[in-house]
Amino acid sequence: MRLSTKGRFAVTAMIEVALYERQGPVPLSDIAARQQISLSYLEQMFSKLRQDGLVDSTRGPGGGYSLGQPADRITVADIIRAVDGRRAGAVRGAPNGEDPLGRDMTQELWDALNSRIVDYMQSITLQKLTDEQRAKGTQVQARRASKPGVFKKPQDEVQLTKAPNSVFALGQHLLARG
Repeated sequence: MRLSTKGRFAVTAMIEVALYERQGPVPLSDIAARQQISLSYLEQMFSKLRQDGLVDSTRGPGGGYSLGQPADRITVADIIRAVDGRRAGAVRGAPNGEDPLGRDMTQELWDALNSRIVDYMQSITLQKLTDEQRAKGTQVQARRASKPGVFKKPQDEVQLTKAPNSVFALGQHLLARG
């Protein structure tokens, strides 16, 4: 199994979806902000995750992503295969399959290692990872409720001051002080 940054980010993002989906679909912008991952990078990954049925998408205001299957049926191997492609599995010997000696003396080693990595990744479910995060005390913050399409204009704070508001008022203030 090919272990890459993309796979690592995908697993992290899926943990986020599993943790926050009780509040409704999880926007990628929220994941991007919490995990410091590029939004466009997340969009590419989630497109692949959606194609593999690991997530479902909801469009429009209040939209985002939710799990496409129960968390206890999604494995780390499923997530990594979805984002890295189906052929992400094999650790290869010599480039282009050519061995200058006509044989690859270590291919059995790499095949055995790959098999163990795949077995291990298939044994870890998304549910197990989210349970571990909750046990560590990861806080799931409630999303701010927003009304779609309605934006409240920020109010400027009015500060009252006794300072003169013009050059003439400053002059009169200084003359009055003596």
